Amino acid sequence: MPSFDIVSETDAVELRHAVENANRELSTRYDFRGVESSIELKDLTVTLKTQSDFQVRQLEELFRNACAKRGVDCSGVDMEDEPVHSGKTFAFNLTFKQGIDQPTAKQIVKTIKESKIKVQASIQGDKIRVNGKKRDDLQQAIAMLKESAIELPMQYENFRE
Repeated sequence: MPSFDIVSETDAVELRHAVENANRELSTRYDFRGVESSIELKDLTVTLKTQSDFQVRQLEELFRNACAKRGVDCSGVDMEDEPVHSGKTFAFNLTFKQGIDQPTAKQIVKTIKESKIKVQASIQGDKIRVNGKKRDDLQQAIAMLKESAIELPMQYENFRE
């Protein structure tokens, strides 16, 4: 029986390259001359540090552009509401998630069942396995999930018959 897996993974190498590219661009920006600013990566958490709240937002935009150029999806990122002020710097953390958490997985399975496509979805740890009798039904399920309003970068792998 044909099946595929739905996973949500962030490519750590591409994320590191996006951070390096953003730091390179940061060093050439005129509005950050003489300002103590940095973009750091540690265990899929990106920390943006600078001297003002406004500049933190500019760093976030600069980093998101670097991610877009490298193909890193920022839609499923856990962000803090406000930058943390400590001493003379503001810090802002962006945490990239790996895997599909339980509530989101249940929402994806519910979306698949409500679509009335003749496939079965089951949660298997941090991924979802979708089975169907026809390959066309599976492709229809993938197309439906791509158009859905689920705020999570999803990849579809192990498509086999």
